[in-house]
Amino acid sequence: MTGPRTFGRVLVIAPHPDDEVLGCGGTIARIAAEGGRVDVAVVTRGQPPAYTPEMIAGVRGEAEAAHGRLGVTQTHWLDQPAAQLAETPHSQLNAALGDLVRELSPDTLFIPFVGDMHLDHQLIFLSALVAARPHQAAYPRSILAYETMSETNWNAPYVTPGFVPQVFVDISGTLDAKLEAMSLFASQVRAFPHERSLEALRALAILRGTTVHRPAAEAFVLVRDVI
Repeated sequence: MTGPRTFGRVLVIAPHPDDEVLGCGGTIARIAAEGGRVDVAVVTRGQPPAYTPEMIAGVRGEAEAAHGRLGVTQTHWLDQPAAQLAETPHSQLNAALGDLVRELSPDTLFIPFVGDMHLDHQLIFLSALVAARPHQAAYPRSILAYETMSETNWNAPYVTPGFVPQVFVDISGTLDAKLEAMSLFASQVRAFPHERSLEALRALAILRGTTVHRPAAEAFVLVRDVI
């Protein structure tokens, strides 16, 4: 089984608060429980007038509570404009992620999948790869892309890349922690059968787990692994 010694120091890059829990909350909790360090970078924040200061503060509070439940070591808020990255100079996003990767020097990156429906996810995937370029001795050795319910599963088959995972992390022991963390995102959780319901997240974990004969798992597309 994969453990913190395999992952080393981990940085999870989340386009928006809750993507990190949806995509790899069980993996975060497992690494943390086994003594590993996990940092989370939340890249964007809501902007007025679509989001009021109260809404922005509320979601941030939910994220901090969820990260505490998972055992996240530190949360980094990059405060790029949510749903406006296409109008933001790409060099600005590259610099924000590049500076953080250089500061933390992670061994493993977990990033959103390039084929996700949300353009923020696609652009962050690209900027994460720019930040992780092996241009120096220290760079992330492993890069894994996670799936986000309501984004990854809504891509257009044969038009955009399909999520075909090759890496599975057993989260049998931390699935409940993932679901509890997600439940702390009261503004984001929906009632079943919505795909952002707790029941749907449990069902996906069971499906991914049975693929590799485990009670529950999270699945990832391997982008790079230097051994």
